[in-house]
Amino acid sequence: MSETATTYNPSRYERPSVTVDVVIFTLRNRELHLLLVKRSRWPFEGFWALPGGFIEMHEDLDDAARRELEEETGVRDVYLEQLYTFGEPKRDPRTRVISIAYMALIRADVHQLRVSEESTDVRWFPVRELPQPLAFDHDQITAYALLRLRSKLEYTTLAFQLLPEVFSILELKDTYEQILGEQLDKGNFYRKIKEADVLEETNLTREGRGRPTRLWRFKPERGDKQFVFRWREDRSDDRDSATLLTPTRKEN
Repeated sequence: MSETATTYNPSRYERPSVTVDVVIFTLRNRELHLLLVKRSRWPFEGFWALPGGFIEMHEDLDDAARRELEEETGVRDVYLEQLYTFGEPKRDPRTRVISIAYMALIRADVHQLRVSEESTDVRWFPVRELPQPLAFDHDQITAYALLRLRSKLEYTTLAFQLLPEVFSILELKDTYEQILGEQLDKGNFYRKIKEADVLEETNLTREGRGRPTRLWRFKPERGDKQFVFRWREDRSDDRDSATLLTPTRKEN
C-alpha cells in the first residue's frame, strides 16, 4: 500500500543521527593553527577533537554549527563555510552518525577561548604538530579542510581576513606562506598580487632599519569578488604539494 501524509510512519525506517563538526584555522606566531577541544566523555575520552556535536530537531545546520562552536570553545560571530559531508558507517562507535563539516579562518586575538562541560581543555595547535590520533575521523576532516583552505587562496581573498586594516606586501606574502606551508617566490608574488587589483596604496609608511615600508589596504569595493592567484606557479622550490598535507604529529 502506498504511503500518504496520514499513513506515513517514520518509526518504520532506521534513522541516522546527524552532527556538525567545525574546523577553525588561525595564524599564531606566524604559523597556521587548528582549534581543538579535549573530550571528557566516551567515546574517545581524553582525545583531542574538532568542536561539534549533535544537531537539534528544530535547528538549521548552520545554526547548529554556530551553537556548538560557541558552546564548546567560546568562539562566536564568525562566518562558517559548509565544507563536506562525512558518512562512513562506522565513523562513530555510538551509532550511525553523519557529520556535516564546516570551516572558518579567523583572527585568534579577537576571541576568548573557554572550556565546556563536554571537554577538559580547548587549545590552538600548530597544524604541523597535531595530537595523534584525533577522535572519530577528525584527522580525515582536518586534512580535507586544509586542502580546501589552500586551494581557496587561488581564487578568493580569504587570507586578508587575518591582516590588520593596513599592512605591507611582505606581511601579506608571509600570511600566504604560513597558510600554504611553503616559501613563495618574492618577485612573482608581488607581481601577481598587484595584477589582481585587490590592493590600494595608502599614504602611510612604517619605519624600520632601512627605508620606510609602504603600507597597503584591501580595496573595499572588491568585497568577496573572486580573483586569480596561482600560487603553485610561484613556489621557490619543487616540492610535491601532497607532502604539505601531512603535518608532523605529536602522540596524544
